[in-house]
Amino acid sequence: MANSARSGLSATDYVSIVSSLYSDKRTMVLGTMATAVACGASALASGSEMLWTLTGLFIFTGVLRFFDMRAFDAAAIEPDDAKAAAHWELRATIWASIIAVLHGMWCLISLALVRNDFAALASMSLSIAQLVGVAARNFGIDRLVTLQSLFFSVPMATGLFLVGEVYHAILAALLIPFFLSIRRLAGAARRTLLNALAGRHEASRLAAELDTALSTMQHGLYMLDAGGLVTVVNDRGQQTFLGTTGQRLIGRSFETVVQQAVTSGKIAEADGRRLVEDLRQRSMRKTMLALSDGSQCEITVSARGGRSVILIEDVSDRVRAQERINYMARHDGLTGLPNRSNFSEQVEAVLRKQRTSAPDEDMLFMIVDLDDFKHVNDSYGHVVGDQLLIASADRLRSAFGPEYLVSRLGGDEFLVFCTEPVDEAAIQATGKAIMEAFTRPIEIEGFTLSIAVSIGAVVTTAASASLDSMLTRADLALYCGKGNGKAQFVRFREEMDVEYRQRERMKRDLRETVGKRGLSLVFQPIIDFNSKKVVCCEALARWHHPDLGSISPGVFIPLAEEMGIITEISRYVLGAAMNECLNWPGDVRVSVNLSASDFRDTDVAQMVIAALEDTGLPPHRLDIEVTETALIGEKDAAIAALTRLGRHGVNIVLDDFGTGYSSLSYLHDLPFTKLKIDRSFMFDVTTNSRSLKLLSNIARLAKNMGMTVTLEGVETEEQLRLVTSHADLDEVQGFLFGLPLPSREIGELVTRLDVVHPRRIERAAQR
Repeated sequence: MANSARSGLSATDYVSIVSSLYSDKRTMVLGTMATAVACGASALASGSEMLWTLTGLFIFTGVLRFFDMRAFDAAAIEPDDAKAAAHWELRATIWASIIAVLHGMWCLISLALVRNDFAALASMSLSIAQLVGVAARNFGIDRLVTLQSLFFSVPMATGLFLVGEVYHAILAALLIPFFLSIRRLAGAARRTLLNALAGRHEASRLAAELDTALSTMQHGLYMLDAGGLVTVVNDRGQQTFLGTTGQRLIGRSFETVVQQAVTSGKIAEADGRRLVEDLRQRSMRKTMLALSDGSQCEITVSARGGRSVILIEDVSDRVRAQERINYMARHDGLTGLPNRSNFSEQVEAVLRKQRTSAPDEDMLFMIVDLDDFKHVNDSYGHVVGDQLLIASADRLRSAFGPEYLVSRLGGDEFLVFCTEPVDEAAIQATGKAIMEAFTRPIEIEGFTLSIAVSIGAVVTTAASASLDSMLTRADLALYCGKGNGKAQFVRFREEMDVEYRQRERMKRDLRETVGKRGLSLVFQPIIDFNSKKVVCCEALARWHHPDLGSISPGVFIPLAEEMGIITEISRYVLGAAMNECLNWPGDVRVSVNLSASDFRDTDVAQMVIAALEDTGLPPHRLDIEVTETALIGEKDAAIAALTRLGRHGVNIVLDDFGTGYSSLSYLHDLPFTKLKIDRSFMFDVTTNSRSLKLLSNIARLAKNMGMTVTLEGVETEEQLRLVTSHADLDEVQGFLFGLPLPSREIGELVTRLDVVHPRRIERAAQR
């Protein structure tokens, strides 16, 4: 037997089908009463008491079924209460089966027992009609249809067979396909119902998913029919144009929605017209729309088959990000000033305009450099250094009006360009304004920083100006100002260009000379006071230019440091000087100077040790001279390298003592074996007793610390007499005992003479 209708159906649909069995009480009552009347008539016509009994049962069953239907209404089961519905399905099945049994008995009694034609006709016709109604009315409950069909058909067929005639038997046999057709009709109707329900569920599911998608999607959406009327819209779409989500827009013209947005000020009128025009053209278009709240939307209009879709995407974050990227690409990330590229574009635009309107008017361009900025970074850290750059940028901005462009070139350099023609008074006022902007100290992170600036300026006409040429010339003026003491406003002069070109030529030639090992060495003897012998020779590099002649070390050594090739020179001098020292007798030493840049650019200890190993010179015959400048600039690297060399047996010499900070901590921290007193003490030693006393005290301090004391710059016998009588010196060096000599001559001198001018030293000591 078929199962309950509950299987294969959702709870809601199952409850709905069961409820349909109880939906029409009036029709049920009228049908039952009509059946009772017909059964009573057949009883009257046949005089059968059994039919009168059935008539009473029809009436009694109809009344009970009516009250059962009312009880269902009173139960008011929930739309998804499948368990309760199953109970009421069973009750409906029982009552319907009772009615079917009564109909079947009516037919059986009328055909087989009473044998009255009217009774047989009435029972057969009403029962078959009722059976057809079962298929149409109860098809949703397969079990109910099956039971009623059996209870109707079996007694009816039995009655027909019992009549005993062949035709009645044939009619009884035909009830079997009739029963099956009723089942098929009910099954077909049921399948149609289930398919409809499934379709409805799928449509509901899709509608729910669409509703969820529309309500949760981040984009606004409008769908329009061929007439431009809104058929679909989500909350975000309403919010975009109307600012609310409660209005009924379905069926309204989209153009009226746009007009309402324009009227309320949500979008600009021009944007509204453009959007409507895009919609009318019915082609794929994208446009940007600015809303009154400052947000940015990208509107995409597309059309197909006469319908249109409008997609609204909030791209405010993307627009802001792009604006930020564009800003960062054109501005310095630290100070917010225009960067080099942005500044260049603005300057070139001004120059093009000036070349047309006032080509012969003077234009002012400047480079502003913070003096001693590296010292701030080294002393206070890069965080303070960055804050100083920001504060400096702010002061430069506030020092000028809108006619000045300010940019950060990089590091601690700023560019300033006046976009209007200037006269002499304006030039001087500008320089003064910059200088005054930095007169007040800057407070940063609890530190008070006093900063001065150097300014290189160029004044040129728009007709002959270009940014590159102005930048080059202003840089030359800045270089000149910083070389002459810093904190200066220096204007470019044409001779600076000549000097610059000369300097650039010297750089090129120096690089080529160093690469070809074209530098030469000279050696200045150092004399021991006690033995009166040459005990050491200081190696000095010399450069003879083929066109310019001899170039002073005071010129080409700073150039080499600036170019980053000083270590190549140091490495060459070390090797050449050590090889030359091998030719000298006894333990005569060679002294080599190292630059502060050497300690920054290379491993000095490894460089010196490698040179000793390559040449075979004993370490004790090598003096390495360093100045206080090298120790101040690269203290940690210098301490590490010199300590290692001292342990290796190399003599460490503090050169030019007294010209720098003369910090005694260096004498304590580093393994110095010799101290050289700078030649500057000899300038007025014969006329200034303070200089002589200071020199004497320095010598005594060094001797007490166990160091050899060498005095540089002795040029006259009077100087020698004074220092000999007042200072405890070990060695002396100066023009009085010989000029720096080339390799061949110094070798001959050291080999040929054990004593250099011994009588001079003796006479000076006797005096």
